[in-house]
Amino acid sequence: MDYAKAGVDIEKENEVIKIIQNGVGFKEDRVKINDVAIALSTDGVGSKILVANEMKKWDTIGIDCIAMNVNDLLCIGAKPLAFVDYLAMEKMDARIAEEIAKGLKNGANQAGVKIIGGETATLSEIINGLDLAGTAVGIIEKELPLDIKEGDAIIGLRSNGLHSNGFTLARKVFKNNGYSFHDEIDEIGVVGYELLKPTKIYVKEIMKLWNEIDVKGIAHITGSGLIKMERMISKEVKFLINEPMKPQPIFDIIQKLGKISNYEMYKTFNMGMGMAIVVSKEDAGSALQILNKSIEAKIVGIVKEGKGIEIPKLAISY
Repeated sequence: MDYAKAGVDIEKENEVIKIIQNGVGFKEDRVKINDVAIALSTDGVGSKILVANEMKKWDTIGIDCIAMNVNDLLCIGAKPLAFVDYLAMEKMDARIAEEIAKGLKNGANQAGVKIIGGETATLSEIINGLDLAGTAVGIIEKELPLDIKEGDAIIGLRSNGLHSNGFTLARKVFKNNGYSFHDEIDEIGVVGYELLKPTKIYVKEIMKLWNEIDVKGIAHITGSGLIKMERMISKEVKFLINEPMKPQPIFDIIQKLGKISNYEMYKTFNMGMGMAIVVSKEDAGSALQILNKSIEAKIVGIVKEGKGIEIPKLAISY
């Protein structure tokens, strides 16, 4: 199995993104208003919602919705401030909406943002079940990325599992091997509950770090996996991942059941690392001291001359 065969072709998605950017004249990821630079991020929960529907558990996907947006804002040096949500349903259901609201409130509290509005829509001819997305706005506090150079340290921050990416592949792997989301597997417990673990929100940890350390670059490891480092930080250096974080058991299970290559796993899933941060080698020790007070963090690699991403231990290059 791979992501494209499961129904999501990353290369085609990237092609569509370029077409849209060219079509709308996209040039910058921020705008200045009265000398204040602001940024916005829009994203949704994706097909993780199908797992929530199957398990009849909707109280965590709101956290995912907040997380996917505020974590992205951090990558361009923006402090998240406010959020609006969009909930579309095939048929309005007050009980489901109440559960989703719990997650949105929880996520907003974790991120330190205010939910200032939103939109609901009944789309019985378009939506099968529901869709949840949102937009976060932030103010630019740091100009990221800074000058990335050879010798800089790459620090990985622990993820909480799958987060909200790669679910089309993960769901089909379990289905094709005869598992339902209600089944139990020794290493992870009930499959559906493991898949619904909410995306980690990194706002407090990263903002504390950048208030004390010169952070050079940040990548939110979501769809496209480690390739996000190149897209969000720099295309002009090589990111050498010598000591990747150990993936949680869920990733090992998906890989074995789907007979998926390491190459495909690391370009589809976060594989245990939800964020990657680049700092100078001189600041690496201090950065780890700050981060490890509240989250598992470790040096996973180093910046080298060249281009792309490489994991020597797994013989992977992108």
